[in-house]
Amino acid sequence: MKCPYCGFGESKVIDSRPTDESNSIRRRRECLKCQKRFTTYEKLEAISLVVIKKDQSRQPYNRGKILKGIITACEKRPISLAQMEKVADDIESELYQSMTREFDSTLIGEKVMEKLKKLDEVAYVRFASVYRSFDDIDTFMAELQGLMNDR
Repeated sequence: MKCPYCGFGESKVIDSRPTDESNSIRRRRECLKCQKRFTTYEKLEAISLVVIKKDQSRQPYNRGKILKGIITACEKRPISLAQMEKVADDIESELYQSMTREFDSTLIGEKVMEKLKKLDEVAYVRFASVYRSFDDIDTFMAELQGLMNDR
């Protein structure tokens, strides 16, 4: 495992423990060169998932894309990275627990919006505005009105 700070290839494990969901092991490591500490996660390699895009092309599932979208939507909001990672983890768990291995990208986008709506309404609106490609202010206002009615 290379140190993310100095790139040195050797580190020692300081602490290991299962994550809350018990689907991975969290390891605290210390670089043997610069002595900085960092965290790694060890996960069981699972069956690969496939995402069916709007143009019907297929791509391997990439948790990083989901997390990137969540982070962008939550920018400058009072939401910790741990909360954002939990949203991505929850979605990934739901996908792996289902009986299928192929998912429409729209289903994944809807799951992200559902989780963000509960976490932070502003982040939800930001994500929805990009995901749903609001064409005009009326569509945007209709989404906001729906959010207000749900309150």
